Amino acid sequence: MIKLFVTDIDGTLLPVGSVTVPEKNIEAVKKMLEAGVKVVIATGRMHTAALPIAAQFGAPVPIISFNGAMIKSSAGETIHAKFLDEALVVELINFFEAHGWHLQSYSGDELFVPKRNELVKFYETMIKVSAVEVGWDGMRARTKNVPKLLTVSETSDEALKKLDEAKKFFGSRAEITRSASRFTEFMSLGVSKAAAIKILAQKFGVDNSEILAIGDSENDLAMITSVGCGVAMGNAVESVKAAAPHTTDTCERDGFAKAVYNFVL
Repeated sequence: MIKLFVTDIDGTLLPVGSVTVPEKNIEAVKKMLEAGVKVVIATGRMHTAALPIAAQFGAPVPIISFNGAMIKSSAGETIHAKFLDEALVVELINFFEAHGWHLQSYSGDELFVPKRNELVKFYETMIKVSAVEVGWDGMRARTKNVPKLLTVSETSDEALKKLDEAKKFFGSRAEITRSASRFTEFMSLGVSKAAAIKILAQKFGVDNSEILAIGDSENDLAMITSVGCGVAMGNAVESVKAAAPHTTDTCERDGFAKAVYNFVL
């Protein structure tokens, strides 16, 4: 019996680029809540960017944000936070500046960028947030309480190149993952959605066998494979679909709602 249901947002709960949770998915969430199932959002997004999505449920739910670096209650109380080491943040900023690659930082639930460009505009449009341009020195001046850094690439191939290059220098000191084909992200070592779920499970007194996690991207892989019932979306990347115990339909074909009725209700 599933007592804790954890869902990714983009490409899972709603189509990538959308801001509206499909009515069938809202209905499925409400039925779970009525049945006493705890529902949690787990996203790579910053907390404030996840709030408008969670609000559509019409009931309070905890939010795991920044790929697990932060957990907040529905009321905004911080349950858990793990930030990048400040010296490592500076190293990463210097690395990206030297390569001429875009990088953005988060602190105090604000988004900072060295320069506003098309990549920033793409991210702002997709996630519905606004970035603050501060320059590279401004980035280096804002290294306190940084849950993650993120780079947006022009293409998926470029994102893979950045991922491989960054792992050579930082792979043993940071968690590096992709939350979308063009997004490469950096968090403190040990940070993941899976690790955050363990914290909430202990808080709620839920056994791992009673947890379902659903997602579509590489940053969802660990949580899908670590819980009692892991479900990949039909539109998930191949590595996630290959490793997931279960697969549902695509996001556009109500895969989220189908998973709820098939595995929970």
